[in-house]
Parts: sequence; structure tokens; C-alpha cells
Amino acid sequence: TGVSQDGSAATALFQSAGNDEIETDGDAIIACDGIHSAVRKQFYPDQGDPKWNGIMLWRGACLWDPFLSGRSMVIAGGMDAKLVLYPIANDDRSDGKVLMNWAVAAKMGDGSTPMPRREDWNREGVMSELLPFVEDTFSLDVLDPLALIRETGTFYEYPMCDRDPVAQWTFDRVTLLGDAAHPMYPVGSNGASQAVLDARALADKLAANGDIAAALKAYENDRLATTSEIVLTNRSGGPERVIDLVNQRAPDGFDELSDVATRDELEGVVKGYSQLAGFAKEDVNAPR
Repeated sequence: TGVSQDGSAATALFQSAGNDEIETDGDAIIACDGIHSAVRKQFYPDQGDPKWNGIMLWRGACLWDPFLSGRSMVIAGGMDAKLVLYPIANDDRSDGKVLMNWAVAAKMGDGSTPMPRREDWNREGVMSELLPFVEDTFSLDVLDPLALIRETGTFYEYPMCDRDPVAQWTFDRVTLLGDAAHPMYPVGSNGASQAVLDARALADKLAANGDIAAALKAYENDRLATTSEIVLTNRSGGPERVIDLVNQRAPDGFDELSDVATRDELEGVVKGYSQLAGFAKEDVNAPR
């Protein structure tokens, strides 16, 4: 529910299911309490609710026949609705099926109205709300997305929401990490991956510096500017902006992609984002 601290320790304040107040002391507090972070709210009481851009994302997974190479990925659609498909598990099943992950992002509004429901990673999606954005929308040779989605059992909804970047994460012995620090639209595979990079940077700083407050500040200096830029870049589509760019220029389709956008132009969008997010080959392969 909150934190307190003095010059030598920090205290995390909790409330149990039975409404008991519990205090736990430590050398520092790393607040990883998500987009609705109570710790962030304590330091930024006027931040308000997360900002929704009018796009709802639904995601699920279902056992399905592999397509193309068996490790291929599909991103289809345009400005009003996008579909993403890729396998996430292959347990050498006797029937040859793989666990196929799917996601549909569709525009339900212009972002001027409140979210239909409070953002919650565990909120189940409603099939009747999703199907209108899938039926007669996507036509793929590799599989039938409508059949895949209908076959899926429980799936989840994720409003495309974030918060404006802040100027400070670290307050002496307390700092923010992951969605508590930089909640962002779930594009570019960055929601969880940036939290992993946060954790690595924080661990390195703590290992190298005996002064905890200084280590937490060094971590902030290392990560805040980059993640703030990713938050803002994701608002314009992140690496998937290549799809929006082509859709804007050729809304009725095209015969040759090169007639719509050059390869260098499209690669510039994707590679630029990869370098920003730390996914570039030279960054991933760099010694640690």
C-alpha cells in the first residue's frame, strides 16, 4: 500500500486479505507493482488513471497445426485491426500440434473516452466483443484465424494503455521497476523484456556500488531515458509502424511492396526500434 524510509532502511507497507496492516523492513524497496503501482502513486499522487488510446488487445493460445517453417510468425491487418500469430511451445506431441499464440488489436474508439473496464492482466475476454473484428477481416493462406480463435478456450483482454514518462524513479532507498516505472503499449515485445533489462541493470549497479541509494540512482540514470523513449515510440506503433505506413499509402492493397515503400525505409523503422529497445544483434551478443 505504500512505503516509508529513513537514512538507513526502507519499510514496505502491506494490507492483508483480512485488512491487517503489515510492515516489512529492508535495505531498499524495488517497486515492481505494475501499472497501478501504489508506490508510484505515492510519489506521483496526481498522475490519474492509465491513458487508453481506444485500442483493445485480445490474446489467447490454442493447440494448432504448425504453418510454414513451424517457427514462422504472421503480422496481418492495418490501422483498424491487426492480427499476430506465432507458436510458443512444441512439446513433440504425437499429433504434431503446437501451442499457437494469437493476438488481435482493434480500434474501439479514439481514446477520448474512458476504458470500458479497468485494465487488468487477468481479465478474461468476451468472444462476442472480439469476433466482429475478426470475421471477414483477415484472410490467410497458412491457417484460418477465425477457427483458431473460436477453438481457444479462455483468452484475455488488454486495453492499449500506458502512462506518461516521469522524470524520476528513485527516491533515496526506493525505486520503480518494470510497469511501475514505464508502463507502455504492448507492442514490440517490450512489456516484459524491458523489465528484464531493468532488473539486469539494477543488479549490476547494486553489485558494483556499496552505497544503495547511489546504486539505485545509477540504475535510474541507466534506464529511465531509454524506456521513456520506448513508451513514446510505442504510441506511434513501434516496429509495427511499417504496417501502418504501408496501409496509409496503399489502403486498397498493392502488387509490389517496393512500389509503396523502399526496403531501406522499412528496415530503418525496424532496425531503429531494435537499437532503441536493446534488441539489435550487437547489443544482444555483447559480452556482459
